[in-house]
Amino acid sequence: MASPDSTPAEPSWRASVPEATATDLENLLGTGLAAAQEQLERSGGFLPFALVVENDGDVRLVAVSPADPEAGGDSEFDADGMIRDITELLRQHRDEFRAAAIVCDITLVEEDSDAIHVATEHRDGAVFAAVLPYSPGNGGGEWAFGDLAADSNEPVIWAA
Repeated sequence: MASPDSTPAEPSWRASVPEATATDLENLLGTGLAAAQEQLERSGGFLPFALVVENDGDVRLVAVSPADPEAGGDSEFDADGMIRDITELLRQHRDEFRAAAIVCDITLVEEDSDAIHVATEHRDGAVFAAVLPYSPGNGGGEWAFGDLAADSNEPVIWAA
C-alpha cells in the first residue's frame, strides 16, 4: 500500500535509463518543443528538423531543405520525405553524437488537432517521444497549446 505522501512514479522510461541518458533526452525534448513553438508563433508553421547532442555535449540543429513540390499542382512540401532524409543523415553521422530528436508537425486525427511531435533516441538504446497539441488562438495570433503527452517510439537511428 502506498503511503499518503507518495507521489506518482516517474515515467517508466525515465526510471529505466541512466541519469545522463535521461538528461540528454529531456534536453532534446525541451529544446525541440521550444524551437517548434517559436517557429509556429513566428511563421505559423515549421518544417521537420532534428537536434543532436554531440559527443562533447553540445546541442546542434540538423535540417534538410524541402524538395521542390512535384508537378501536378501540389504546393505542399513533402514532410515525410524530409523526415526520411533527416533520418538517413542522422544514421550516416551517428558516431558523431550520442542522442538525437526528430521534431515534426503531425495531425492527431482522433483529437482533430495538430501537434508538435518530438521523437528522441539515445545511442544506448533508450527512446522517448511526446506530442504537444496546438491550435491557433482566437483571432490574436497567439497559439494555444494543450497538454504534453507521451507517445510510442521505435529506434530509427541506432536501429539494430
